Amino acid sequence: MRAAAFTELSGPEGVRTIERDTPEPGPGEATVDVAACAINRHDLWILEGDSAMVDADDLPFVTGLDVAGVVSEVGDGVRGVEPGDRVVLCPNETCGECRFCREGPENTCERFSLYHGGLAETACVEGDRLIPLPDGVDATTAAAIPTAYMTAFHMLRRAEVGPGDLVFVPGATGGVGVAAVQLSAVFGAETIGTSTSASKLERVRELGLDHGVESADVDEIRTAVERIGEPDAVINHLGGEFTRLGQSVMRRGGTMAICGRTAGGESTIDIASLFLGHKRIVGSTMGTQDDLRRLVELTADGDLEPEIDETYALEDTDDAFAAMQNRDSVGKIVVEP
Repeated sequence: MRAAAFTELSGPEGVRTIERDTPEPGPGEATVDVAACAINRHDLWILEGDSAMVDADDLPFVTGLDVAGVVSEVGDGVRGVEPGDRVVLCPNETCGECRFCREGPENTCERFSLYHGGLAETACVEGDRLIPLPDGVDATTAAAIPTAYMTAFHMLRRAEVGPGDLVFVPGATGGVGVAAVQLSAVFGAETIGTSTSASKLERVRELGLDHGVESADVDEIRTAVERIGEPDAVINHLGGEFTRLGQSVMRRGGTMAICGRTAGGESTIDIASLFLGHKRIVGSTMGTQDDLRRLVELTADGDLEPEIDETYALEDTDDAFAAMQNRDSVGKIVVEP
């Protein structure tokens, strides 16, 4: 089979299409003929050599978390799916043994990890992580859901967002940002989003963004947000200086959920503002399999339409990563093996 592999951890030029043996499922596993696999910032960090998870000894490395396709074969003990089923993969990998797995939610597992291997014609996965797709949800749409929409959905829930709330989303044109805007609308909340691009903001407005701020300067953004209102929640996938910004603009008793570090791996906070304002800052990683199941249902019911910027053939996976690196896209980038 063909796979798009990282042969160098140097950026998009390190991606090559290679031949690999087609995997066969072991006990508890299933193989999926991959129709679509979205790429994420997580994959790009690996490709740029900015991840402790993969180094030169692991090359060639095939990434790809968000797998959708058709089950081709199942191993012993697999229940719930069978060959011919259309499915999407929940990419969570958990130990199933620690106290956090026992008590839940599953994404707090102390050995939590993520599946890799979807950028190939066939993927071998844990059978119990597959969710059947209902009629009306195609594979490309399904592949756009897991990482970005699970992450945003779980963050909104952690921040207890509800009808009438105001949600601040710095960096509203990336995968998690777009998902947060769309899902806030599903939750009945109003949104403020930022971008350095007027055209990108306009596209996100078409997806439900209520207030757009065109700037990367935190002081300019702070002033603009304060004119609009005091956010009840901040969905922060950027980290860095946007953490202090989010803390300063959110209302008394508000919550900021953080899931990423695109703008920097370290942040400062105002301690007095934190405790005197009864504000909360919480970490959030991915979501749960039940979250994904609910998102698939929302998509099937027409309440959610995951935004896909562009699709690429497997042999053009390097171009897909170049588009992500250049921040050319709004929404998800999907490879179709």
